[in-house]
Amino acid sequence: ADNMRLLQALLCLWLLAEAALASRVRTRRELAPGLYEHGVYDAGGSYCQQGDVCCHGRDDGCTVPYHDTLCYCDLFCNRTVSDCCPDFWEYCLGIPAPFPKAPGCARAGRSYPTGATYQENCNLCTCGPSGQWQCEDHACLMDGELIDAVNRGNYGCWGWAAAGGGKELGGPCVVSTPHASALPPQMNMDSNEVLPRHFDAAAKWPGMIHEPLDQGNCAGSWAFSTAAVASDRISIHSMGHMTPALSPQNLLSCDTRNQRGCSGGRLDGAWWYLRRRGVVTDECYPFTSQESQPAAQPCMMHSRSTGRGKRQATAHCPNPQTHANEIYQSTPAYRLSSSEKEIMKELLENGPVQAILEVHEDFFMYKSGIYRHTPVAEGKGPKHQRHGTHSVKITGWGEEQLPDGQTQKYWTAANSWGTAWGEGGHFRIARGVNECEVETFVVGVWGRISMEDMTHK
Repeated sequence: ADNMRLLQALLCLWLLAEAALASRVRTRRELAPGLYEHGVYDAGGSYCQQGDVCCHGRDDGCTVPYHDTLCYCDLFCNRTVSDCCPDFWEYCLGIPAPFPKAPGCARAGRSYPTGATYQENCNLCTCGPSGQWQCEDHACLMDGELIDAVNRGNYGCWGWAAAGGGKELGGPCVVSTPHASALPPQMNMDSNEVLPRHFDAAAKWPGMIHEPLDQGNCAGSWAFSTAAVASDRISIHSMGHMTPALSPQNLLSCDTRNQRGCSGGRLDGAWWYLRRRGVVTDECYPFTSQESQPAAQPCMMHSRSTGRGKRQATAHCPNPQTHANEIYQSTPAYRLSSSEKEIMKELLENGPVQAILEVHEDFFMYKSGIYRHTPVAEGKGPKHQRHGTHSVKITGWGEEQLPDGQTQKYWTAANSWGTAWGEGGHFRIARGVNECEVETFVVGVWGRISMEDMTHK
């Protein structure tokens, strides 16, 4: 019996010792450093209030996400080493916080410290020392207000719709400003000739009309449209014996006389280079100038004359995966008149033509239909209304019955902003009214084809 009492006494002492030890063990939460060792982040932020939580005593589940950790809204948080949310004192206790509110800016129900930033479309907004957001005021390529205005307004009777998002453009695009000089004019239109109501170059010359490329952030439409038109014309004039997709990068990097690479260029200079020097295919010399820059990348393709007006490459392809470095050339380019019928006849007989148009903000947002410039940006100032000039490839024409019963004529053109933009990389624009000056400067060309070339296929 005495032994039993001794064992019971020892057991009681052991249990008391364990309890005392347990009372002295601190939890992970208690051992964690305070939230404000390095200053208060978002001192005026709404945390307990936003979560609508205030807990009595200790409640380790009474938490709200805070920065990259958690903050607490229970009474236990208000101890020497605080892990309370910044608004715990004011919201849960009704007393001022034990630290001054740092100056900051409010946005969407949250407070942000001075120097914090966020992106508003293409403009960067910064929280200033006065507690006000200071935002840049650039004209953005994508403007939600304009997209809504186009789609809500009466522009549906013109037959086009807008869409937003950088993905629609294949990335933001900068418009080139080619200063094209007058090329030799050519006019041979019989005014009494009747032309079809609809025409598509790809249907007449299957396999010879190339798909749109993507110039990315490079303002090089002068090179892209020149290469695109020359590619189609060489394919057509060789009757499909040659179907090269010519390299815009070859022009951007090597045609440097009075040109600015990805910062804009001249169409007459591009056609001079294609006639006198020639270019290789896009497969041989792929596009790499993804960003606008003062000068083009170093030229990696040169050629020499072989006599008879033909040239031969003197360098291997920049793309090591291909060895086909044939040089393709054109004859001198010629300018058409602004006559709608003459442009149509040239398209019908000889293939796609090159055109220049004025680009306005709403053109970047084009999604489908027949484009006509809308006045929705007029109240936003001049910088929002015209972005420069841009060169494209016209591939056909047609007409469409609009909801109001009127017939709208249009050109079909290929852009160089990728296939995610517009109608698979193409767009339609009002025809016969010189919309955005698209009929003012139109260029045609012939590929330089020899009998030897006709045996390639």
